[in-house]
Amino acid sequence: MGGSFTAISLTTMVILIILAHLALGMVLTENEVTRVEGALYPHESETREVRNLDGIWNFVKSDEGNPTQGVREQWYKDDLSKVKTVIPMPVPASYNDITTDPEIRDHVGTVWYDRTFFVPNSWRDNQRVWLRFGSVHYEAFVWINGETAVKHEIGHLPFEADITKFLKFGEQNRITVLCDNALIQTTIPQGKISEAQRDKGIAIIQSYTFDFFNYAGIHRSVHLFTTPKTYIEDVKITTDLKESTGFIFYEVTSNGDIPLEELRVRIQIKDKRGNLVGKQTTKASELKGVLNIENVKPWWPYLMDPEPGYLYTTEVYLEGANGKLIDVYRVKTGIRTLTWTESSFLINGKPVYFRGFGRHEDSDIRGKGLDYALLTRDFNLLKWIGSNVYRTSHYPYSEESMQFADEQGIMIIDECPSVDTENFNQALLDKHKSSLQQLVNRDKNHACVVMWSIANEPRTNQYNADTYFGSVANYTRDLDKTRPITAAIAVPSKDDKAGRHLDIISFNRYNGWYSNTGRLDMITDHLVEEAIGWHKKYNRPVLMSEYGADTVEGLHILPSYVWSEEFQENLFAKHFKAFDTLRKTGWFIGEFVWNFADFKTAQTITRVGGNKKGVFTRSRQPKSVAHLLRKRYFAIGKEVDSCRTPEDLFQYIATSFNDVCIKAENTAISN
Repeated sequence: MGGSFTAISLTTMVILIILAHLALGMVLTENEVTRVEGALYPHESETREVRNLDGIWNFVKSDEGNPTQGVREQWYKDDLSKVKTVIPMPVPASYNDITTDPEIRDHVGTVWYDRTFFVPNSWRDNQRVWLRFGSVHYEAFVWINGETAVKHEIGHLPFEADITKFLKFGEQNRITVLCDNALIQTTIPQGKISEAQRDKGIAIIQSYTFDFFNYAGIHRSVHLFTTPKTYIEDVKITTDLKESTGFIFYEVTSNGDIPLEELRVRIQIKDKRGNLVGKQTTKASELKGVLNIENVKPWWPYLMDPEPGYLYTTEVYLEGANGKLIDVYRVKTGIRTLTWTESSFLINGKPVYFRGFGRHEDSDIRGKGLDYALLTRDFNLLKWIGSNVYRTSHYPYSEESMQFADEQGIMIIDECPSVDTENFNQALLDKHKSSLQQLVNRDKNHACVVMWSIANEPRTNQYNADTYFGSVANYTRDLDKTRPITAAIAVPSKDDKAGRHLDIISFNRYNGWYSNTGRLDMITDHLVEEAIGWHKKYNRPVLMSEYGADTVEGLHILPSYVWSEEFQENLFAKHFKAFDTLRKTGWFIGEFVWNFADFKTAQTITRVGGNKKGVFTRSRQPKSVAHLLRKRYFAIGKEVDSCRTPEDLFQYIATSFNDVCIKAENTAISN
């Protein structure tokens, strides 16, 4: 389990892990973290071809009590159908909800996928062939034609390998994937494995403290793509603004047989209409530089500008010293600046007030599998409701969603998969850092990413939390100094030991729900007092990263009562009043609803069909609170960003009533 192929009982393995933790003690060191470089999203160009391997794959579930059987018996050496009865499984998708078999839905341990694919003879000469996975949860082992190709740990993040030497050109090839969903105390996120007696034999139990279903499988697209033998491995872009001039700083990394001193880079910048607005060629062996863009159009968030999400295209041409074209890669580039102080967060020099959501990649049947229709619907709903931001709670979302956010002008607080982090130890710290290095490497060029979140609800009141999160925060800051660092903290401010290492304080609190359940009269003042406490302790900008209440769609109770749609509306209104009080301080910079849409959780007696805190249902239809929230978000947008409000924001009722609504809105804005 968890990548070990030794035949060992799960109970023994857990005991050994616990003993190892005790041996490590609480001494944490700054170990060197193995860095992932490159992994650029596969785009076609003059020098690259891309083929998608999504579709129906063959699937086999391992015996929970014998998870390493397939490795010992070398199932990857031939078609899975020759060793087990296979079932069809869509890729990308979580495998849990596809079948009608509860043993697949609740399976703990390893599963197997395979399929065949054809490689044309034209790919044989003078190029490399790569295999790339957008995400496999949690750990993956990949074989090509029976040969080990790549191993990767930590779900929700991409990995790739040069598989040229394993391929048969002009023939069918076989890809085999082993996926292990087991979470233990040194994985990101953490979990625990135990054994329990069931009616017949022993059951393997996966437990975890986070409140979402541990979906597993090949969650995102699988691509084959080609590059030249010497190729562009990575492109790093940062931007700046000064009056009407934009600056694009670029740094290109190459790999291959041609020496660096014989290479140069030619850069072209094109605007949204394809017009050339800047170009530059570096000297030999210099693969970095800066380009000036006159009369620049900055990247602005949604509702902060009539044309949000403006993107240029940075065209990168890798050339030999003689000018011969070697490789081409293109990167969408939003030109903007981020700055933050002890009391504000600014984009392009303008203060930002965040109004958004925590979310999940979650939907019926497909689980966390990438779905373009769902992705498009979600962004339409975000814009309909007037949101300008969301947090990728509690793991990195798909690269396709990041591209969508760039284009739509939706800001992102980009969160690594560390959830409910506790029992701090060296192995966990190393993997935590690795998850952030992979995340920053993947998303560094996205204009939409405005913060890095290093954890959700970590146990920052525990001993050694200060040292642990200081190490994580400083490591992240070394990776990228252009964005602030935050974490969604749930412990009271007086007990927290990590906030001093953050640039922005984010806190989660469920007044009226988990605290003082049902008491609408115990929300507003408590919230104001807590936010002030956070700011006084750390002298940082503060935002509320989670608040909300579970709500069953269609349940109406008057006077309002917990779980009803009326109660959710009333609870939100009490929070709104607190937020408006806090906004006057200047240092309170945002409000994030939990959650955007209902989502699935593990089976418990406190969750009826999952977590129901969504403003939208799991099928992406609005609850009544969505209309209330829409009025608020657009009212704030009109106040702070001078945006236009939708014509249907207020439905006509009567002349006198609508006049009162308009006057009330204008009065609230002026105050």
